[in-house]
Amino acid sequence: MSTMVVLSSNVNDHYKEERSMDRKEEALLVEASHADNNDIQASSSELEELPKIRLMRAFVEARDPSSKEVDDPTIRRFLCARNFDISQASAMLLKYLKWRRTFVPNGFISASEVPNQIAQNKMFLQGSDKKGRPIAVVLGNRHFQDDLKEFKRFVVYGLDKTCARIPPGQEKFIAIGDLEGWGYRNSDIRGYLGALSILQDYYPERLGKMFIVHAPLVFMTVWKIVYPFIDNKTKKKIVFVENNMLKSTLLEEIDESQLPEIYGGQLPLVPI
Repeated sequence: MSTMVVLSSNVNDHYKEERSMDRKEEALLVEASHADNNDIQASSSELEELPKIRLMRAFVEARDPSSKEVDDPTIRRFLCARNFDISQASAMLLKYLKWRRTFVPNGFISASEVPNQIAQNKMFLQGSDKKGRPIAVVLGNRHFQDDLKEFKRFVVYGLDKTCARIPPGQEKFIAIGDLEGWGYRNSDIRGYLGALSILQDYYPERLGKMFIVHAPLVFMTVWKIVYPFIDNKTKKKIVFVENNMLKSTLLEEIDESQLPEIYGGQLPLVPI
C-alpha cells in the first residue's frame, strides 16, 4: 500500500513538474508571440495574398506576355488598389502596361524631354521619413499652366525618380505640397487632374502620405473642383496642415535631421 502511495506521490510530483515546465514554455511562447506579432500577421497576410497574386499573374500573362517582367510586389499594389478584386486589378495592370509602352517607349523620361518643367525648379527630393520613405517636395507657386503633354511627362519623370529612391522592404514615398504664395496664376485644373490620374492609375499604392502646407484660402476653390476625382484610398492619405502646427506635424513622421530646412529641419532642398 505504502509503495502505491509513494508511486502516486512521485507521479503527482512529476506531473506538477511537467505542468510547471509547460507553463514556462507557454509563457515564453506568449512572449515570443507578442514580440513577433507584426511579423506573424504580415506572414499570414502574405500567405492569404499569394494565391491571388498567382491567379492574377496567370490571367495577365495570358493577355500580355510582357507582364512576365512584372514582379509580385507590383502585382500586389495593383490588387490592393482594387481591394484584391482580381478582375479589376488585372484590367488596371493591363491598362498600365499599354500606357507605359506608348507614353514611356524608352523605359524612362529623360530630362531633355521636360526642359521647361525642370527650369521651373518646383520639385525636390531629399531625405526619408521614419519609415524609410523618400520625401518629395513640390512648390506650387512655381508651377504655371503650360504644355500639358510636357507636364504629364514631367509627372512621370518625377514619380520614376522618387520611386527609384524607395529602399528594399518599402513601397511608398511621402510628399509635401507647399502652396505658399500660390495664386490663380498657378492654377492649372487640367494639369492637376492629369497628374492625379497618372498617380492613381499607373502608380497605385506608391503614395504613403501627402501633406499640403501653407494652403491659401483661394486654393480651396480649385480644391473643390479636383476633390471629387480623388479616389477614397488617396483621400485618406492627404493631410492639410495648419501653419501653427507645421513643424510639429511633420516631426511626427520625419526626424529633424531628415526634415527640409524650410520647415525647421536640417536638410537643404535638392532639385529632382
